[in-house]
Amino acid sequence: MVYVEIACRVLLAGVFAAALAGKLRGRSAYQEFAASIVALGVLPRTPAKAAAAAITAGEAVAVVLLAWPATAALGFGLSAVLLGAFAAGIVSALRRGRRAPCRCFGASTTPLGRAHVYRNLVLLAGSGLGLVAAFAGGPAEVAGVAVAAVAGAVAVVPVVRFDDLVSLFAPSTPAGGDS
Repeated sequence: MVYVEIACRVLLAGVFAAALAGKLRGRSAYQEFAASIVALGVLPRTPAKAAAAAITAGEAVAVVLLAWPATAALGFGLSAVLLGAFAAGIVSALRRGRRAPCRCFGASTTPLGRAHVYRNLVLLAGSGLGLVAAFAGGPAEVAGVAVAAVAGAVAVVPVVRFDDLVSLFAPSTPAGGDS
């Protein structure tokens, strides 16, 4: 189980680090992220701006907690709370008919949709699996640790490039509406 824990730690830390980098790459990127929360209509303007700061801080804390084996369980717990809140917020916005662009990792203009809920639920499952694995412990071999870390790192890429993957496989509509 130690290898599962490592893979989940690397995956979640990588995803949250990429999300932070996208939001903090410049003042306008952060402002666009905060505006996307307001546009979802889940929270009024002032609490939405506070939520943007809390999300950013939460992601940073999750990365730090997941970086160390001694605090990994706390990192998995915080990751689960964040991902559950993200999924619930998206579902709430979609039920209201609000589809703001996903600014999860920065500059995407793809509106949030059900696929984003599924992505967050899969990551939430990874948080739960990692938490269980963290408590299970066990011995680890260097080669196994390396493979688990690489597997977790490789899994970060499709999560971060999720909008591109969804658009690649989504059915296309003909130009001009012609069939």
